[in-house]
Amino acid sequence: MKAELTTLCYIEQDGKYLMLHRVKKDKDINKDKWIGIGGHFEERESPEECLLREVREETGLTLTSWRFRGIVTFYCEPEEPEGEGVLEYMCLYTADGFKGELRECDEGTLEWVDRKAVYELELWPGDRVFLKLLEEERQFFSLKLVYTCDGELKETVLDGERLG
Repeated sequence: MKAELTTLCYIEQDGKYLMLHRVKKDKDINKDKWIGIGGHFEERESPEECLLREVREETGLTLTSWRFRGIVTFYCEPEEPEGEGVLEYMCLYTADGFKGELRECDEGTLEWVDRKAVYELELWPGDRVFLKLLEEERQFFSLKLVYTCDGELKETVLDGERLG
């Protein structure tokens, strides 16, 4: 099984996160969800190179201050017992410094959302888990999220310990 490598960043300003409402692509695993800014690694990119490129491509902003907060392992179980699941390792960041002008994104609508109001949005269940960890100001964490093929969060493991 080949693993996908991605980054995700929550850009912060004035108690708000810059969120992307994924509404512009028809075939999108994140369709109608609200997520941070990020995407897939390109060939030979480091996590930081991917982060900076994805933020620039999706928002028009250039990050000037960011922090690597954790690694999130996603596993989506296969639909059929003999099928192959999907494995993804996501480098999770927050950023509090940037320059440039926010521009329209071709993947969805960008909006500054109050950090407390983010939980009222249509989020993946696992995103709620790592957003809480970001709020707790943990130095660094490793989070594993196992989903069923229909998007149900089945298992959560934080720093090697199963939650719930």
